[in-house]
Amino acid sequence: MTTLNEHQLRTAHFVASVLLSYPDHALDEARPLLTEAVATLPYGEVRRRLAAFLRHLDVTLPAALAAHYVAMFDVERRCSPYLTYYAYGETRERGAALLRFKHALRAGGFELADGELPDHVAVVCELSGRGAVKQAVRLLQESRAGLELLRTALEEEGSPYTDVVAAVTATLPPASARHRETALRLVTSGPPAGEVGLEPFAGTGDDR
Repeated sequence: MTTLNEHQLRTAHFVASVLLSYPDHALDEARPLLTEAVATLPYGEVRRRLAAFLRHLDVTLPAALAAHYVAMFDVERRCSPYLTYYAYGETRERGAALLRFKHALRAGGFELADGELPDHVAVVCELSGRGAVKQAVRLLQESRAGLELLRTALEEEGSPYTDVVAAVTATLPPASARHRETALRLVTSGPPAGEVGLEPFAGTGDDR
């Protein structure tokens, strides 16, 4: 784990939020700023991982990156960027978990765009980048098992997005025994199956 102060956490999470959103023209425009921001971080896991992904952008055509993003995050269910999916699947319990995320975002002064789900890892990282670091870190740590599963799934797929998720993980306190046990259980059993409970959250938020 790289020890970062609050300003550095905001910087790292802001960069991650941009990189974990759908790679459109805005990403191309932001790349110089992102590179400068990463260069201000102390040497360590977070900086190394984010810099590695930025180097990948330098040698990857935008269309190829967009296709890979869709293949990983929209098609490959085990690489879901929605953090409550791993623990709750498409059940009514997930609806309650999403409400907790939504309330935390509102408390941090962050209003979601229409159709956007509050548990997308890019949304939570953006919350930190906007200044609500404590709220964002709490949400990420509460979803640590899912975050670890996402990182592992991306790594097994050979995706460069592994570096970005690993950078986010490296900003958090070490995983507890409970987080590790939960992750192991979810690897074995997968997300729960049941009646969909996302009525308050129409839309998929796939434009992240």
